[in-house]
This record gives sequence, C-alpha cells and structure tokens, in this order.
Amino acid sequence: MDGANDSSLQGFVLMGISDHPQLEMIFFIAILFSYLLTLLGNSTIILLSHLDARLHTPMYFFLSNLSSLDLAFTTSSVPQMLINLWGSSKTISYGGCMTQLYVFLWLGATECILLVVMAFDRYLAVCRPLHYTAIMNPQLCWLLAVIAWLGGLGNSVIQSTFTLQLPLCGHRRVEGFLCEVPAMIKLACGNTRLNQAVLNGVCTFFTAVPLSIILISYCLIAQAVLKIRSAEGRRTSFNTCLSHLLVVVPFYGSASYGYLLPAKNGNQDQGKFIPLFYSVVTPMVNPLIYTLRNMEVKGALRRLLGKGREVG
Repeated sequence: MDGANDSSLQGFVLMGISDHPQLEMIFFIAILFSYLLTLLGNSTIILLSHLDARLHTPMYFFLSNLSSLDLAFTTSSVPQMLINLWGSSKTISYGGCMTQLYVFLWLGATECILLVVMAFDRYLAVCRPLHYTAIMNPQLCWLLAVIAWLGGLGNSVIQSTFTLQLPLCGHRRVEGFLCEVPAMIKLACGNTRLNQAVLNGVCTFFTAVPLSIILISYCLIAQAVLKIRSAEGRRTSFNTCLSHLLVVVPFYGSASYGYLLPAKNGNQDQGKFIPLFYSVVTPMVNPLIYTLRNMEVKGALRRLLGKGREVG
C-alpha cells in the first residue's frame, strides 16, 4: 500500500512508444493531423445539424450527439498523447490519470449505447416509415440521448472505482498511451482475476450485446430495403444505413479487441496501438463517412458555404 501511496504522489509514466523513440515524431505528426481533422469534421456536423432546418430530424440529432461525443472523446486523451510524444517527459499526475480513466471510459461506453440508439432510429425509419414521426418525437429523442450519456457515466463510475481499489505496489509505468482499465490492471500486484472477470463481463455487455442488436436490426432493415420498389429509395436507404455500419464495425471491433484481451497476458504492442484506433482514428473518420456518403449533409454544407459567399 505504500507503493500505491507513492503513485498517488508521483503520478504515472505513460510509456507510449518510448521503446521506439525514432517513431515518436512520426506518431506526433500523424496524431496531430488526425486530431485537427476530428475537430474540423465533427464541429462541421454539429454546426450543420443546428443551422440547417432540413437536418432537424432525429437522425441528425443523434449524429450531432455522436459528433459531440467524439470531440470530447478525443480531447480527453489526444492532448496528453501529443505532450508525451513531443517532450522527454512522459509523466501524468495521479489526478490527471484518474480523470482520464473516468472520462475516457464514460465517453466510450456512451458511444456504445448511442450507436444502438442510432440503429433503432434507422430501423424505425426504414421498417416503420408511417409511424416513424409519431414514435421518434423530440421527447423520446432527448430521453434516449440522456439514457446513453447517463448509462455510460454509470458504467465508468462503477468500473473505474472498482479498478482503483487494486494495490499498485509502487509500479508507475503504464504500458500505453492512456490511463485505461486494462492498463491499470496491468499495474496491479496480486490476484486480478476478479477485476478481469468484471472487465470482460462489462465489456461484453457494452460491445458484444450492442453489436448483436445492431446487426440484427440491420438484417431486418436489409429485408425491408429489398422490398422498396423505387431504385432511388433503395439507394438512399442503403447509403444511410451503410454509413452507420461503417462507423459501427471499426469502433466495436477495436474496442472489443482492446478490452477483451487478457489484461495480464495480452500482446504488449497490440495493447499499445489498439486504443489509438478507437480514440484517434474512429472519431476522425466518422464525419468523413457521414459527409462523403450522405447527400443531405453535403447539400447542407453547400447551402452554408453559399450563404457565406453571399454575405461576403
């Protein structure tokens, strides 16, 4: 326990890729570029969803929530990554590490729930079009969004607090870029099987279960789309749903792989780089997927730019 107290005073060392120092500047430039694209892309979607009246629909309400979530998700981790990659100091304070642990897990779990909500919205839009407006009213949309955010927060409070009960025994080297639950379990001495079992159970609930629900809903959507007589209608429904699937599969795939690997026995390099995918790459590509494949978003962007030129 003395070691644990020392860690609370001295903080932790985020090792990142310090064993490959020649790669640090390459990673710094790549992550910085990705972060700037994330800020630009997600801010654009939030702006369009609020300013363009044609996008005041449940789908874009949830999409703006996803973009807000991705902005917060990356900002909770990327600035610290950049600081560590740029300088010689790789340390993070105990309070900073704990804050990152709680916030990162909160936002990650919230995204897991929100993607299920978005799949439910698309299911109703395609399979129950006559009842869609009545069911997906503003009150229900806000309720579903609040459930997603509070559900993620509850998961973070329980799982992070449970992880912090582990004795750290003076070991301060975090093998990775982030203070995450799997990385913190690796710091612990003693028997961590209970913590690993809880981690696996919670992660299964927040990844495998939502992914199964999403895939089932899209099987039903595919059946409904094939019954649409209009080729244009089929194409529009297909493009909208495909955009969502292109977001879902990489996020759940990388998160499941990163969190369901045995914390003590997982490959060290895999454990380092998997978090970069769902904390840096996925939030960057989400707005690109939705804007490049979505005619409504591209139309809203053209209208906004057109108004800007008229004012100028």
